[in-house]
Amino acid sequence: MTIEATRVLGRTGVRLTPLTLGTMNFGRWQEEGESLRIIAAALDAGISSIDTADVYAQGVSEEIVGKAIKGRRDSVFLATKFNGQMGDDPRNAGASRRWIVRAVEDSLRRLGTDYIDLYQAHRPDPDASLLETLQTFNDLIRQGKIRYYGTSVFSAHQLVEAHWLAEKYGLIAPHTEQLPYSLLVRGAEREVLPVVRKYGVGVLSYGPLAAGWLSGKYRVGAEQPESARADLIPGRFDISAARNRRKLKAADALARLAEENGLTLVELAVAFALNHPAVTSVIIGPRTQEHLEAYLKASTVELSSDILDRIDEIVDPGTQFIERDTGRDTPSLQPAALRRNH
Repeated sequence: MTIEATRVLGRTGVRLTPLTLGTMNFGRWQEEGESLRIIAAALDAGISSIDTADVYAQGVSEEIVGKAIKGRRDSVFLATKFNGQMGDDPRNAGASRRWIVRAVEDSLRRLGTDYIDLYQAHRPDPDASLLETLQTFNDLIRQGKIRYYGTSVFSAHQLVEAHWLAEKYGLIAPHTEQLPYSLLVRGAEREVLPVVRKYGVGVLSYGPLAAGWLSGKYRVGAEQPESARADLIPGRFDISAARNRRKLKAADALARLAEENGLTLVELAVAFALNHPAVTSVIIGPRTQEHLEAYLKASTVELSSDILDRIDEIVDPGTQFIERDTGRDTPSLQPAALRRNH
């Protein structure tokens, strides 16, 4: 099946498909040949946007994407990100002007293009001046190297600050925010999603399956599912851990809700993320053609008010089961910031 570009990315006026192809697996858990096949299949199915990052497989993901879109560049809305450390030098990271102007050139080279549609700060950088970061984005737009810019996993107060700085200094304000959002990760509903709607910011949400918790494998009474990401964040996927028990119970209840309504849990999960009025497109990471087809079908599902009400009964709006599900370690909640002033 195919899908069409029916959704508008915030105030940009750019039309995107409900699904964006995420490429974090490419070059890491998927070899190049399979990655190229998935990208081609996604583009053939009508998916118009691809999201990658320089840090994914240390540049290999961008190189694969560049090869895949050769000859199709003008039909693709290409997004990439910077911030994570590249190589062994800790200076090759962050959101300083020095690093951004180098990182963008490296990404352009790996992607085989002379412009990036959407360039994003992968995470906030507490050591860099936000004003300087915005000024650098502004310069890159003026130079034609990027068309739009965005943030990723920024808090509500950081988003407000970015727009305040842009207005104060006559700069172009952020166009997008990328954030985790799913049936089990609803923290953004409290402040971030209302803020982005206020400022006309488009949202690319990721993790509709909550890092596998909504794949259908996490069920009460079932054995511990295997996860390729388990080693990245120890304890996040351990169903025996006390802090994960409420999450497991909710995942099981959502799976039963999907079954009762003739849906797969994947369909329920993707449809839920797309239902929020602030979300433009949901980033997916299919590893097989079968996965891609399931996502495509899910993007056409519409949820009734009754189902949405039942979801809210299972997982309260604004719920965040585990802080790390926000996509980053919140600085103000780290041990050094809590009751430890000497």
